[in-house]
Amino acid sequence: MSERRRGDRVRTSTVDPDHHTRLPAYARGKTGVVIGTDGVHPLADLRARGIEQPQQVYLVRFTAQELFGQGDHSVTLSLWEEYLSDE
Repeated sequence: MSERRRGDRVRTSTVDPDHHTRLPAYARGKTGVVIGTDGVHPLADLRARGIEQPQQVYLVRFTAQELFGQGDHSVTLSLWEEYLSDE
């Protein structure tokens, strides 16, 4: 995967794992826009199981309408590369 850039549209994973994940259920399968990066950190899902796998974390902005079906504000989440695909 090439590095994502500010302004890239992304879709979050729809996977509902049976283990720890930092991808909120309300954000699964949703489309947002990369607004920056938040460093390289171990993937929390794997770290909870004792596996260190660092990867890029992106700041992704979603409209409240996209996430909740209403609202005129936005929500920004820090999301690991693992959770994202191209829109």
